[in-house]
Amino acid sequence: MLAAVCHGKKDLRVESVAERALAPDEVRVAIAYGGICGSDMHYYHRGAVGDFAVREPMTLGHEISGVVTEIGADVTGIAPGMKAALDPSRPCLVCDYCRAGRMNLCVDMFFLGSAGRFPHVQGGFAEQLVLRRDQVIPVPDDADLLRLSVAEPLSVGLHAVERAGSLVGKRVLVTGSGPIGLLVARCALLAGALEVVCTDVEDAALAVARERIGVSRAINVATAPEALAAYESAAGHFDVAFEASGAPSALLSLFDVVRRGGRIVQVGMLPPGTAAVPVNRLQAREIEFVGAFRANGEFRLAVELIVSGRIDVSPILSGTYALGEAVDAFERAGDRSKVVKLHLAVNERVL
Repeated sequence: MLAAVCHGKKDLRVESVAERALAPDEVRVAIAYGGICGSDMHYYHRGAVGDFAVREPMTLGHEISGVVTEIGADVTGIAPGMKAALDPSRPCLVCDYCRAGRMNLCVDMFFLGSAGRFPHVQGGFAEQLVLRRDQVIPVPDDADLLRLSVAEPLSVGLHAVERAGSLVGKRVLVTGSGPIGLLVARCALLAGALEVVCTDVEDAALAVARERIGVSRAINVATAPEALAAYESAAGHFDVAFEASGAPSALLSLFDVVRRGGRIVQVGMLPPGTAAVPVNRLQAREIEFVGAFRANGEFRLAVELIVSGRIDVSPILSGTYALGEAVDAFERAGDRSKVVKLHLAVNERVL
């Protein structure tokens, strides 16, 4: 089968890779669509995500959907031909964190398309993929597989909102209006936020936030930094801030605009060793600073919200490329003046 395989920095090849046999509890899926994530972009442009460097050829991709083609001997409730949303997380289910219901913190996690362990976990930009039964979520025959491939980033947004606590009637700031930031903003509105303000350095991203997500205000902090500074005061303004840009300067800006006793949720991945947290202000204002990592049980909710139409993910969809055009897609995906999220149409047989 064909797959988009990263061999290192700027070395992405669409090449043939071997398939493997199914275990009794596994399912084979023909991948329909795969969204190009920020981590995929880091592997392509830098050969690494944070401290996780590509040390062997690795198929990228974890935001995926597809059609079941084969099931293992012990699999029930799924049949070939079913459309499915595909959860990229494969926690061990037996460690202390999994048993405590915090599977996203699993100490033996297999996450698709990740160099976080060696041998690397091969990803979903491949014509066929084998997954454990619980990673495959069947959906109705009329479900839109392109939109369903956004279930994973939507689950990240839902988990970030869960980490924030109740947002009913709250004033919310989201720094960074990329795909995750936009989905966080949409989830905050769904959770009952009274006001949602988004920031970014690209007008195109902010236009999506304002015109299609429906936020209260969108601020370009590169061209109008005074607009965010206007929220600074001794008391602060926002009850909750989500830092979704992964920029140290964005994180630093939050401690003067978040209310005393408020909460900051770190969603974006900051470069290692770059974040300087103003501990004195955090302490004196009793600001709670928490992390949000991937998702923990929110994937199924994300699928339900997309299938039911409760959340429309189409505002972040910017276009689709064939698998054979993967390099062109990765090059274009970095142009934030024109693109929010691009997808690969991975397997033409199921599209």
